[in-house]
Amino acid sequence: MKSFFITISILIMSLHLQSQEKPTLIYVGDPMCSWCYGIANELEDLYASLGDKVDYELVLGGLRPYNTETMADLGDFLKHHWEDVEKASGQAFSYEILQKTDFVYDTEPPSRAVYIVRKEHPEKALAFFKAIQKAFYLENQDTHDVNTYLSILQKMDLKIEDFESKFNSQESKKAVKQDFRRAGTLGVSSFPSIILRAGGMTTPIAVGFSTKDNMEERINKVLKNYKDGR
Repeated sequence: MKSFFITISILIMSLHLQSQEKPTLIYVGDPMCSWCYGIANELEDLYASLGDKVDYELVLGGLRPYNTETMADLGDFLKHHWEDVEKASGQAFSYEILQKTDFVYDTEPPSRAVYIVRKEHPEKALAFFKAIQKAFYLENQDTHDVNTYLSILQKMDLKIEDFESKFNSQESKKAVKQDFRRAGTLGVSSFPSIILRAGGMTTPIAVGFSTKDNMEERINKVLKNYKDGR
């Protein structure tokens, strides 16, 4: 009987502690996802507006990791989507890379680069993520080339010892797979996905493009219910 009451007490304490956890806004995306590029400015404004109301987590979802298709295969398909994103978000695109028919549209390398930065400088991960988007979509830089990332690190004044060796390491290649799996455990299959975790519950805030105001309105509603104990 004594052990029963101890178990119940532990359970109640666990639930209480869980209810006191700070809410976390989880962004699941991919640096080469065009709609993630489209939502980038809206998301940046959202984070600035929310401030320390919530904690933040960036999960690399894996749009087309290990893909072997080239722009010869995907160029027309991507052009259509990029035009839709540009129209909806106002983000500028450069379409010249679509003519580079031998470019392989594999989204794992930039995700791996973000993983390394997130591990070394978590507070800079989203800014680095956004810089890769600009490098690819606006400047049409090669996301397979480690020099693309070294250039971004230099511009951001981010120092990561042995970045190139870490980028090419099996450890980093295996580790980023864990993010891809985590996206699956969160039930995410479309990017971008914005999720709010509060009190042990997760609530979808946006799936696909959304504006800062719409996301903030939904988040504030969830946070109010959370604080009210509903």
